[in-house]
Amino acid sequence: MIEARSLTKRYGRTAAVSDLSFTIKPGMVTGFLGPNGAGKTTTMRMILGLDRPTAGAVTVAGVPYARLKWPMREVGALLDAKAVHGGRSAGSYLISLAQTNDIPRRRVDEVLGIVGLADVAGRRSKGFSLGMSQRLGIAAALLGDPRTLMFDEPVNGLDPEGILWIRTLMRSLAAEGRTVLVSSHLLAEMQSTADHLLVIGRGRMIADCSMAEFLAGPTAEAVRVRTPQADVLATALAAGGGTVGRASGGELEVRGLTEDQVAEIAFANGVRVQHLAASRASLEQVFMELTADSVDFRSTVPDGLEPTGNGTEA
Repeated sequence: MIEARSLTKRYGRTAAVSDLSFTIKPGMVTGFLGPNGAGKTTTMRMILGLDRPTAGAVTVAGVPYARLKWPMREVGALLDAKAVHGGRSAGSYLISLAQTNDIPRRRVDEVLGIVGLADVAGRRSKGFSLGMSQRLGIAAALLGDPRTLMFDEPVNGLDPEGILWIRTLMRSLAAEGRTVLVSSHLLAEMQSTADHLLVIGRGRMIADCSMAEFLAGPTAEAVRVRTPQADVLATALAAGGGTVGRASGGELEVRGLTEDQVAEIAFANGVRVQHLAASRASLEQVFMELTADSVDFRSTVPDGLEPTGNGTEA
């Protein structure tokens, strides 16, 4: 279990992390989300004792990381897949780590097999692709058979088979009762992997809830309706208490009203409906709405490049 209480990190006048409190429980995969610069990596570094908090405290299994006698047996972490001396082979790198934590040599062979690198154990890591480096970093995290595991962007560079593998691995680790924390920007993948979410923006907590609760939030439910009388229906729905927006393909997206209510309003106003269905937002959509005010760098799409929903020119 990882517990943080009022965790704060400041660099001069800049607060990278502000008063974060959370508990990451065993037996589930916890997703750690936030825009670039939100404070995710800083938080993970403080958990691992790599950065000292300005205020507050964080513990792993009830004690600060620095007080763990055999850290790799308690916590396995992947923060930077390329943080390996390029001249060392995969096998020698893991052997050196094992020796520092009194881990048996046979465990090196076991984790190389788990991550699929057994056949390249003697190769120097400088020749590894990003995906292979990710697998080596995951092997290092698993080396001590720890009860707590932390992964920062673990699927970077992995092919579809590798992404499915790491998803299955993380879920199986959680099923064994381990604590698993995963930070990622691949929200579609996180939606398939995480049971619980921590979402931060500008160093502050935005959401700490289950995936189901996050996706069932007030911004997540909508009704999509298509009609040749869109303007008439939009006016009627707004008068009936709905919030109406335009979706792709010319459909209306209605919030605050159920499917039955939308149908009743359309019928009462003599509007012909061609399509009517409830729509549940993806993790990406809900995340983008909740973190809209926490994004430091905003991009724009040049004129003429906006998507039209069907791949053709509007």
